[in-house]
Amino acid sequence: MASLVSNLQPVLPNSITKQPSSRFLHIQARVVVPSRSQNPRRPLRMAQSCSTHAGKDHPVIQQQRIIIQNNYGEKLVGVLHETGSTEFVILCHGFRSTKEHNTMVNLAAALEKAGISSFRFDFAGNGESEGLFQYGNYQREADDLHAVVSHFCGEKRVISAILGHSKGGNVVLLYASRYNDVDTVVNVSGRFNLERGIADRLGEDFIQRIKKDGYINVQSKRGTNEYSVTEESLMDRLTTDMRAACLSIMKDCRVLTVHGSVDEIIPVEDALEFAKLIPNHKLHIVEGADHRYTSHQIELASIVLDFIRAGSQQDKDMPNQFDGLSVSYKGFACLVEYHHHLGMYVSVAAVS
Repeated sequence: MASLVSNLQPVLPNSITKQPSSRFLHIQARVVVPSRSQNPRRPLRMAQSCSTHAGKDHPVIQQQRIIIQNNYGEKLVGVLHETGSTEFVILCHGFRSTKEHNTMVNLAAALEKAGISSFRFDFAGNGESEGLFQYGNYQREADDLHAVVSHFCGEKRVISAILGHSKGGNVVLLYASRYNDVDTVVNVSGRFNLERGIADRLGEDFIQRIKKDGYINVQSKRGTNEYSVTEESLMDRLTTDMRAACLSIMKDCRVLTVHGSVDEIIPVEDALEFAKLIPNHKLHIVEGADHRYTSHQIELASIVLDFIRAGSQQDKDMPNQFDGLSVSYKGFACLVEYHHHLGMYVSVAAVS
């Protein structure tokens, strides 16, 4: 069992608008929550009021630049697409890409049109964010994503989905394998076998060269240095085990893998491997799509939206589950229930 001290501001059941009695107000209490093994996917989030100023038919869109500090003191820069929805999706770009990549921008626009708020951001060392670019950095980018999720949870947001394209697809899957706080994950063209694809960028003799010199400079077609690969960053990639990560994802985490049938960067066979190992998984192959979904952006957005909406509807249809938790302080006590559609615990009754 784990415990958490929190200020409890209860919400009355059945949307009753009358004022609660004074015995409920601003109670500081120790809440006893089941351990991870007993209740692995329920971070305790106390009820808060939430107002929606935009409907699905006429969303009011506000875009705001937001800076979030990661665990390494680096500032991550992102763009919030605010529609006023309770649903909130975080978008993660791929290798040597940014939040301004067409796929990120177009998905955010599609979510806007559906009335769903989203946040697209640059990983450390990419785009506008601080830090040095590193070739590997898979787990560290999962840490960046955790900093972003934590920030918006602190802002009383309920994260309905995380989505990543290419390397970002690996990052969201690694995140799901480490943290059990997001129920819907979308992997767009992620790579399963991280040993593949290296020689295409670094040359067939990359192991010998990096052992000899300690680094490899990757050059553009024009002959200019684009970035350097250190032995440490290369080993970061080679030791990242996507098979183990897939097997560690909880069964109640819904995962969608989308992959183009003619992906020229990551073979479609990688998507089939994800489908074999992830417990609660759906696979969608987009016929004729390349790695960047150059001619299939609208189709990609439609697939993603359908999956996110299905998860939201499933949460709404699921009845509230009573967890038998009690909260008490100086003789006052109440019971709390976990409301799946809100993603939080709500106090429902006083206990004598």
